[in-house]
Amino acid sequence: MKDILANTGCCVIVPTYNNEQTIGAVIDSLLEYTQQILVVNDGSVDSTSGILRTYESIEVVGYSRNRGKGVALRTGFKKAVELGYSHAITIDSDGQHKASDLPKFVAHLKEHPNAIIIGARNMTVDNVPAKSSFGNRFSNFWVKVETGFDMPDTQSGYRLYPIKALNDIKFYSRKYEFEIEVLAKAAWAGIELTYIPIDVYYPPQEERVSHFRPFKDFFRISVVNTILVTLAFAWYWPRNIVRRYRKKGFKQAMREDVFGADESNVKVAIAIGYGIFMGIVPIWGYQLLVGFALAHLLKINKAIFFIFANISLPPMIPLILYLSYVTGGIVLNQEAWQLQLPDEFTFEMVWQDLEQYLIGAVMFATIAGLFSFLIGYGVLSFLRKGK
Repeated sequence: MKDILANTGCCVIVPTYNNEQTIGAVIDSLLEYTQQILVVNDGSVDSTSGILRTYESIEVVGYSRNRGKGVALRTGFKKAVELGYSHAITIDSDGQHKASDLPKFVAHLKEHPNAIIIGARNMTVDNVPAKSSFGNRFSNFWVKVETGFDMPDTQSGYRLYPIKALNDIKFYSRKYEFEIEVLAKAAWAGIELTYIPIDVYYPPQEERVSHFRPFKDFFRISVVNTILVTLAFAWYWPRNIVRRYRKKGFKQAMREDVFGADESNVKVAIAIGYGIFMGIVPIWGYQLLVGFALAHLLKINKAIFFIFANISLPPMIPLILYLSYVTGGIVLNQEAWQLQLPDEFTFEMVWQDLEQYLIGAVMFATIAGLFSFLIGYGVLSFLRKGK
């Protein structure tokens, strides 16, 4: 038999915990394709350990106490790198995945050598649990928010990882939520996410063995997604746009991303006005986080938003504070609203009249945003006829 993983730098990692009913059949099916198999025994207390000892041609690592799938996968990655492998295909030991799909991963690896390749399951087959289908859609949505990659199955355990490229990334998750964390952090590190269609078998309910705890594990996944989404909007998306504009420069960014945007003049003008609004609104320190989150939900062009949100750069902050303070005086009919440039205007004045500043900042942001929308739409209509 030809070993399909020979000379690929790739092995198969099988994490297992109390899968005595299926682990033997899974290994037997894998041995029809490759000898490069590494099983991680995640503290099994049934007969799994004895079954594994009957296979002399496979590598087995393990520990006495169950620590979770995330730890098992990370343990497998570390051991595989020590053995000289650069890639690893992970497959669950519950018998849902088919070894016959291994050649698909090998073929896709040649085209995408630095990618995480996910085996996307057909979720329309018989016996698919409703909670699995819902959980998968939930996970797919948040992974797209966190990374920009639109993946059909982010919960599949049948994957190919570029484990050597992942070696320098710090991971914290210990259980099922690791499979979400690794996708987000890999994408942030510049690793591509891609997928191939695979077969899947879901046994009838009475024959199914699952260690997924619906409430606890779903809660852990939700917490990790919350952290990752926050990091994505506070760091990942802004970082990517900053990198892009450092290379382009302001003029090129305006030419390509504003005047060259493949959107209607109305949508571009909305993004301009929204950027000005968010650059002024008094949520200092959170403007980009909130701005990117709302831009994503409202489908507003993030690049254009970011360009114009930079109205709040340090040289502009004193002027924005002053005009917000003045606007608040007008709204509240205070004498302090008189338009002049007082030499004594200080941050202490803003703090003492915080209500006046906050009301004025919201009003000034709204007016500036609407004015920028109108001016932007007029200029775009003149320069981009037909849009």
